[in-house]
Formats: sequence, C-alpha cells, structure tokens
Amino acid sequence: MTYVIAEPCIGTKDTACVDACPVDCIHPKKDEPAHGEEEMLYIDPVECIDCGACVPVCPVSAIFALDDLPEKWASFTERNAKYYGR
Repeated sequence: MTYVIAEPCIGTKDTACVDACPVDCIHPKKDEPAHGEEEMLYIDPVECIDCGACVPVCPVSAIFALDDLPEKWASFTERNAKYYGR
C-alpha cells in the first residue's frame, strides 16, 4: 500500500514530508524548478516504501495511506502517479 498526497496540500507545499522521507520519493523539492510551477507535492507510488514517516509531519494532514484516502479525493491517487509518468 502506497501513500497519496491529497487536496489539503494544494497551495501549501510544506516540504516537511520531503525531509522525513527516507527514500526521496516526494517531489518537487524546493530546489527543483517544478516546485514553483506545481500547486502541490506528489509521492511516487513505485518508490514509496510505505513507511508512513511523512504522515505525522504534514502540517495540513494531506497524506493518506491508499486504503484510508477519503473517497472525495480518490482522483489524487492517479494525480500522484501521473506526475511521475506512472
């Protein structure tokens, strides 16, 4: 089960989750050109090791385990994967 970043991240893009991720699967980082262009951060569903380290550090509670993702934000699963071309 992977983790998904959902709607509360839009416009926030707090990178505490990026710092907490042990496998560097959350992008765009602050130093990447896409950080200014994207409206939110994304988790790579293939690289994510399902550790959950990102969940407690998110200040807007935008990160969910796939099984716990609210139905109203189901489209964010595809949105995260699409960012990585998956």
